[in-house]
Amino acid sequence: MRKIEHIGIAVKNLEVSNDIYEKLLGAPSYKQEEVESEGVKTSFFQSGPNKIELLEATKEDSPIAKFIEKRGEGIHHIAFDVEDIVIEMERLRKEGFILLNDKPKKGADNKWVAFVHPKGTNGVLIELCQEVK
Repeated sequence: MRKIEHIGIAVKNLEVSNDIYEKLLGAPSYKQEEVESEGVKTSFFQSGPNKIELLEATKEDSPIAKFIEKRGEGIHHIAFDVEDIVIEMERLRKEGFILLNDKPKKGADNKWVAFVHPKGTNGVLIELCQEVK
């Protein structure tokens, strides 16, 4: 893992949250998109070298909707940039981590993504990200 790629924050209302984070960071969202397969709309902010991803559920049974129902709004995941997501997934499996994906899938912001179960990471959902080339 090379660096933290972004921090994902689950929100109830993307429009309201975009206003909050624009004021907080002093810059507008640089990218918004919907990831239909995950039932989520996303909005990305850049602050120096750091990125924040806001996530709003578009389906009642989506992972973000379930997260907010159970825990409320807040930090949902920490994403790490990896050079080769398939190799990193295999390395983590060998180390005993449980992955929530058998293979990488297309995520937001032009990334291949996979998730590590929070039970093995002190309750933190970890996302692996590799730039789609």
